[in-house]
Order: sequence, then C-alpha cells, then structure tokens
Amino acid sequence: MVPRSIAELKQHLPSCLVFSDIALDPYSSDGHDGLVGDNGQVLNDETVHMLSDMAVMHARAGVDFVAPSDMMDGRVAAIRYALDEAGLINTGIMSYAAKFASAFYGPFRDALQSAPKHGDKKSYQIEPANGRQALNEALLDIEEGADMIMVKPALPYLDILRTVADESTVPVCAYQVSGEYSTLHAASNAGYGNLNDLMLESLTCIKRAGADLIFSYFTDTMLTTIL
Repeated sequence: MVPRSIAELKQHLPSCLVFSDIALDPYSSDGHDGLVGDNGQVLNDETVHMLSDMAVMHARAGVDFVAPSDMMDGRVAAIRYALDEAGLINTGIMSYAAKFASAFYGPFRDALQSAPKHGDKKSYQIEPANGRQALNEALLDIEEGADMIMVKPALPYLDILRTVADESTVPVCAYQVSGEYSTLHAASNAGYGNLNDLMLESLTCIKRAGADLIFSYFTDTMLTTIL
C-alpha cells in the first residue's frame, strides 16, 4: 500500500517532498519495530536487512527521503549501502536518531493497534532518563550517512533537541507526536487555554530549541488557520 501511495503522490504532485516511515511495527502482530525471536528478543541484524529492502522498495516508488524509525543499531549505514547499490543515490535518509521509549505515543498506537503485545521498546528505543545516549545515537547516525536526524517526541525533550542541534552537522527535525497533540486538545477542551495559542506556542518553542523541520499533527491547522 505504501509504495503504491508514494507513486500516486509523485505522479499527481511531482514537486511534493515525500518522506516514508521505515519500520516493521505497523506490519507486525507483536507490535515491535523489529523481528522478534523465539526468546522474545528483538533481532537487530535480521531486522536491519529487512529494513534495507523496505527502503529500496520505497525509493524505487519515488520517495524523496526514507525515514527509519526503528532505532536498530547500524540501520542507517545498511540502508545507505542498499540504496547506493540499487542506484538510488539521490534518495535521502532522515533517521529517527533520538527516539525515546515514550508514553506520548499512546494515541497513535491505539489507532494503529501497534502497541507491543509483550514487554516494551526500551531495549532499542532510548530510556527517557538517558540524555547522553540520545546525543551519541544522533552522532552515530550522522557518521553512518544520515542526511537529516530527528528527535522524538518534541516538547518533553526540548533539552535533548537543543543539545543535538548544537552538535549536529545536518538538519535536525523534531516530531510533535500524537500524545502531545492530544494533550493540547484535551487542555483546550477543558477550558485551560485557546487551542490555536497552545499550538502556536508549542511549535514556536520547538523551533526555538533548535528544530530545522517540525513534524506535527497540527500542520493542516497551521496552514489553514494561522498562516
């Protein structure tokens, strides 16, 4: 479905910049971002091989940037190698470099029914208390060939975003995730603030902390209401 959608988008909107998520959790019955072995552990290397195949498939469909969101070790280098070997040298990589094992993904996981069926994702996503690992992961992804890197979530991790932005040699993205979006809606619905004001202030803070690009569920509202 995703490669077909990419091809349709590029056919009808050729100037539209398209990013595609590269991970296994939407297609997995156990909800993890990687393949799971008989012992219940996520298999890093086997997953990286499959992610590389997925990235090539999406790139051949016309995507501009593949965006590995899985947090497996070594996947950026492997994807870059696979893309280059397939002659897809102009396809960029935007890595989810500092992706935390956050509770703020809840609404998205509920909609996609992709919450882990066992355990959690802290064996490959970053423990929320571990800020040092976030910078290390980001720098490793740049070294492996990432053209952009991402911090996710955004608002609870503005300190991480600032630290990464100060050290990065490539554009830094931030993802205002479903839990952040839903929290601001809930606050507005409860009468604790004007939604447009909450939205604009939150996005401004993300930008101020160092984001060159922001991914947000508020994008359509920003384009139609504010801008």
